[in-house]
Amino acid sequence: MLPLLAGLGLAGATLSDAQAQSATSTKMTTSKSSPMPLLQPWSGPHGGVPPFDKVKVADFKPALEAAMAENMAEINTIANNPAAPTFENTIAAMERSGGTLDRVGTVYGIWATSLNDAKFAAVQAEMAPKMAAFSDQITQNAALFKRIEAVYNSMATSNLTPEQQRLTEVRYKAFVRAGAKLDAPAKARLSQINQQLAGLFNNFSQNVLADEANEMLVLKTEQDLSGLPTSLRDGAKAAADSRKVAAAGVITNTRSSVDPFLTYSDQRQLREKAWRMFTNRGDNGGAHDNNAIITQILQLRAERAKLLGYKTHAHLRLDNTMAKTPEAAMELMEQVWQPAVARVHEEVADMQALAVKEGAPADFKIEPWDYAYYAEKVRKERYDLDQNEVKQYLQLEKMREGMFWMAGELFNFSFQPVTDVPVFHPDVKVWQVNDKTTGQQVGLWYFDPYARPGKKSGAWMNAYRNQERMDGKEVTTIVSNNSNFVKGKPGEPVLISWTDATTLFHEFGHALHGLSSNVTYPTLSGTSVVRDYVEFPSQVLENWLPTPEVLNRFALHYQTGKPIPQELVDRIDKASTFNEGFATTEFLASALIDMKLHLAGDQKIDPDKFERETLAQLGMPSELVMRHRTPQFNHIFSSDGYSAGYYSYLWSVVLAADAFSAFTEGGGAYDKAVGERLRQNVFTVGNTIDPAAGYRAFRGRDPKIDALMKQRGFPMTTVVPATTPAAVVVPAAGQLEKVKVKIKKGKRK
Repeated sequence: MLPLLAGLGLAGATLSDAQAQSATSTKMTTSKSSPMPLLQPWSGPHGGVPPFDKVKVADFKPALEAAMAENMAEINTIANNPAAPTFENTIAAMERSGGTLDRVGTVYGIWATSLNDAKFAAVQAEMAPKMAAFSDQITQNAALFKRIEAVYNSMATSNLTPEQQRLTEVRYKAFVRAGAKLDAPAKARLSQINQQLAGLFNNFSQNVLADEANEMLVLKTEQDLSGLPTSLRDGAKAAADSRKVAAAGVITNTRSSVDPFLTYSDQRQLREKAWRMFTNRGDNGGAHDNNAIITQILQLRAERAKLLGYKTHAHLRLDNTMAKTPEAAMELMEQVWQPAVARVHEEVADMQALAVKEGAPADFKIEPWDYAYYAEKVRKERYDLDQNEVKQYLQLEKMREGMFWMAGELFNFSFQPVTDVPVFHPDVKVWQVNDKTTGQQVGLWYFDPYARPGKKSGAWMNAYRNQERMDGKEVTTIVSNNSNFVKGKPGEPVLISWTDATTLFHEFGHALHGLSSNVTYPTLSGTSVVRDYVEFPSQVLENWLPTPEVLNRFALHYQTGKPIPQELVDRIDKASTFNEGFATTEFLASALIDMKLHLAGDQKIDPDKFERETLAQLGMPSELVMRHRTPQFNHIFSSDGYSAGYYSYLWSVVLAADAFSAFTEGGGAYDKAVGERLRQNVFTVGNTIDPAAGYRAFRGRDPKIDALMKQRGFPMTTVVPATTPAAVVVPAAGQLEKVKVKIKKGKRK
């Protein structure tokens, strides 16, 4: 989830979760007085669609300003209503407000993540603080909060439905967490902090984007392509052509381009250059260096947390999560960390031995730019498994078809391509999603698969419009999945790795979470759940990629069309825990740094020094780096989204392993009864119920760690810390040498 992006919660808007909730809804309003398409209700088929074909960057500023003014007028009407506060005239009225702003903010956010150029960046720099200030005007409106509080305090006697009670509680707590109970001077300071943070978030993300767009590794000769598979050679050549670089190829500064180059390139010096280019994004000095920005962000977050009555920003952020406290999250991470590092040392020893066997000197040292290269060699020698062989069966389009088929089996959805809606880039394709039984449309799914200049790296899901049924009107959702695959030659299939295919299924899980939504109020719709639960539906969906039903139908050789051989599948399964020391350690290093940065309170942090010293204290192996180094850690510094929350991927994988075991204990991955329980209690309910209660309704009990321990080879411990839920029982520290761990790397995300 790199980021789940919806409405004004988009990365471009840089609003906090609570502020975004309070400022937006999907109930549409009309702005007839303005000729700007951005201000008009979405028209056309499918209940209306974004007018991507009519967007002008110059319209964003006036459209946002007009939409904010309209929304403020709506809010003032609610706040100043002379009638006694009720759910209908206060909470529901807020749900009906802000439709224009929500629509404008949605398109604005898409441009921020997918079409960000110099002209848009200038608009974003100006508008981010203004939008933060606007949100504070709403959450700090004393008259409005007084009405919300009155409805909240009278819930027990108001005959509200459970969903109405949940919405009231969510609204009330969001306002409190945003400073509604502060005195006037504290509110003023809080608003200043939020505006400053909005500008800093924007500057951080623009700096990372600039380094990704401007830096590249030019492969000058055919020798520079040595070791690369054909698909990567073709992608590098296509990248050179698109950038008008006269060279054998170009490796762009994105993970989807750098990772395979590090895996296959025989040119060690070029591997080092590619690795340094990618890992030093935001950390090169000069105009795009992010270190000073990080220091400011951390100071402001710490001050804001204290204003709101919390010990640290981490305590503020985890107050409304499943973990509840940063101490609980840290306890899990620190005890998983040791077995992960132990596994890395074993992996390095294996690679070192192989390197020497192939002729390297006895004192040869595995460096970070060597890890993927030699790991692939060890994998091939030990398991007779070449990832390039696997890729020949993983065509991007076939994997998409496999996801659709899986969604039909588990969720009863069908997907039909449509061409009657505008898109924001020619690469984007759109499908209508229907219920197979009733034929009723449940939403639209947009797919934007390829990397390009101005698009942020990674993979994520967007919600363009949330599902709702207020006032008896059914509003269907619009969602998208976004990736950064590298195009090959025109007309040839794009081949992806097993990890990339897993990520596809992961992000599609977020999309299915949105498409399955079946609630009344938009604020509670789809993926609007707590941070360490939102990754659970996506994590669990990863388990359907390796099922025979998917592989036999859709893992087809790109030349022969034959399905992937069972013996190759067996080798993939046998090697499934290979190199997981690396995968776990690079993830946990980022998660631990994130949490420790935000537990440091108001200390003035030198990011590079803090990262270096903290990793040394943790015993970080020198052969690898964090998955997201601090100066490029968009999850936590381009918004508040995942700040002090990157641990949530680990938390969610515990839930996912336990949940999938319900299928294996039953009739298998496509057990209809188990699938229906999962759909009804997890995917359809949004935030209408407490996530722990929803999980219990699905599983019949609280989650247990047993499934993950068995799946990953963890030994069990009978010690359960008092601060730690049963879902995060951890392995005994004395049994580290036995541990194998696999943390699947999701995206904001």
